[in-house]
Amino acid sequence: MALPVIPVLGAAHVFPAAGSALKEGLVAVGGDLSEGRLLAAYRAGIFPWSVNPITWWSPDPRAVFDVARVHVGRSLAKVLRKGGFTVTEDRCFRRVIEACATVPRQGDATWITPEIVEAYERMHELGWAHSLEVWQGGQLAGGVYGVAIGGFFAGESMFHHVSNASKVALVELLARLRARGCQLFDTQMLTETTRALGAFELPRAEYLSRLAVALDGASCWPCPAAAR
Repeated sequence: MALPVIPVLGAAHVFPAAGSALKEGLVAVGGDLSEGRLLAAYRAGIFPWSVNPITWWSPDPRAVFDVARVHVGRSLAKVLRKGGFTVTEDRCFRRVIEACATVPRQGDATWITPEIVEAYERMHELGWAHSLEVWQGGQLAGGVYGVAIGGFFAGESMFHHVSNASKVALVELLARLRARGCQLFDTQMLTETTRALGAFELPRAEYLSRLAVALDGASCWPCPAAAR
């Protein structure tokens, strides 16, 4: 049996069709993490997931949130009513992504390498990548970051130093995106936390169809004119 051929990216910011991915979702390898290539990837329904080599993925099914139907359980609702947290936007993006890199993961590895941190910091400086920070007592308690393009938001990772702070960040993010008319919130793959909050899976073909519509929508995050 012939082994599958994995496309290797060249200098152009062009990707194979997301639907051409291998069974596990791998689309291509190589290229770089420049903002032009990252934007081309997100617009094509693809995202990076490792460095050395850089790998590009589009899993099927794809996990998303319906921003209008967030499920807040009884215990989390109690936390939200109690308060004690303050939420800000884009106040310390780098601290958030670096904290996300320390979250324990299967195999004790993280895909948020120094190269990823630098790449998304550049995206943030250009107005494409954003963070929500959750504070308690003047200390950073949790947060979440992702990429916004038109009416599309790709949630990348979240963290907490204080119990429930990452859930507070995600619930607040969803509320703000809903108020701004976000049409598609991509969370890539289901986790226990995102499933509990209402994330669900879509076939990749349906995801790509929704993505095309969302990309043409109004911006779901205030950003510099240069990033529109």
